[in-house]
Amino acid sequence: MRVTAVVRAYNEAAHLGRLLQGLRSQTTPVEEIVVVDSGSADDTVKIATEGGCRVVHISKEEFTFGRSLNYGCNAAKGELLLILSAHVYPLYDTFVDHMLKPFSDPATALAYGRQVGDGRTKYAEARIMQQWFPTESIRNQPHPFSNNANAIIRKDVWAQMRYDERLTGLEDLDMAKRALALGMRLDYVAEAPVVHVHEETWSTIRNRYRREAIAYKAIMDEEQFSAWEAVALAGINIASDYWHAMRDRQLKTNLVEIPKFRAAQFLGAAEGFRTDPGMSQGLRRRFYYPDLARLSPNDAIGNRIDYDD
Repeated sequence: MRVTAVVRAYNEAAHLGRLLQGLRSQTTPVEEIVVVDSGSADDTVKIATEGGCRVVHISKEEFTFGRSLNYGCNAAKGELLLILSAHVYPLYDTFVDHMLKPFSDPATALAYGRQVGDGRTKYAEARIMQQWFPTESIRNQPHPFSNNANAIIRKDVWAQMRYDERLTGLEDLDMAKRALALGMRLDYVAEAPVVHVHEETWSTIRNRYRREAIAYKAIMDEEQFSAWEAVALAGINIASDYWHAMRDRQLKTNLVEIPKFRAAQFLGAAEGFRTDPGMSQGLRRRFYYPDLARLSPNDAIGNRIDYDD
């Protein structure tokens, strides 16, 4: 099956070239790369064009996460759409191979891959990535957690349902929820990791969790996330982060950063959505509750890509 990579980008000149190099280094290359640019003021479009990408433009006024993806998916020629953030890059040359494997089953509609941090990643966010993206793959995942920073979907499934253009975020969760409701299959592919680079201010982190919570409320029809629950979950996660940081001998350098990140996360969540005691416990754990088990890396899934610095 032909594969098109669909990449959303806004002022990603610092990161896009690395992603394109990673895609060019694959043992199974993608057929085409479509970059959806939402008004970049830097060299993003130039880098994309010189890298052989097809550039689709969406204005800032029109932009939503779902609409920009719909623009890119509509322009794509492939039967499978590999959806990537412009600030990720694959670790291995077998990344595309592993993302394609679930689609040997015709019931598989979509899948998403693992995400990890690098030296720029805040410690608490690295812990979130470990929590959300474990080292073991999940076949036929029962809940709709997904993430479009590293995901893949059949084009005919996208054409049937399309991404919701009204949401402030979590269009991936919404699509997965609707696909599961129709009896389609969702897989998680741990063997296809990407590094997800986040270099955000505290206000940006708070706003990210706020808009995602607003979207979560719309998708899951949740009630208010209480202040007490936000404080309790922040405390639980801070304690877990401190425990892991102490084991990793990184507590001293992250003593202040950990509570600042968790405060931004849960303040944003409390501002953004209402919660319901009956929500999926699997999804709730994936979003907010720390996993105390220490995850071991899996380096036997391909050859590491040697990136130009």
